[in-house]
Amino acid sequence: MTITGLITARGGSKSIPGKNIKPLAGKPLIAWTIEAALQCRDLSRVIVSTDDEKIAEVARKWGAEVPFVRPDELSKDDSSHISVVLQAVNWLEENEGYCPDYIMLLQPTSPCRTTE
Repeated sequence: MTITGLITARGGSKSIPGKNIKPLAGKPLIAWTIEAALQCRDLSRVIVSTDDEKIAEVARKWGAEVPFVRPDELSKDDSSHISVVLQAVNWLEENEGYCPDYIMLLQPTSPCRTTE
């Protein structure tokens, strides 16, 4: 069984610009989620879906995969999470032949999570 952790982090926050890479207790906000996901033994892969190159760079630095850039039409305020998840699953299958059994959606704006 394969479970892929999918971290969704768009760059267009209006309330706090660049919030996903703003420092929180000494690390970028997204780093907390990446670290917890990478330590989870049940996850086969940890992938970040983003439209922002700065977020992608930080995500890679902290050990996540960023195999694609999220399309602009899925990076708007009103873009649904299910559309983002479906785009990621479709991209992975079409470009890598990879189809996980499950996707675990991890939002970087909820950094206080445990590995369990």
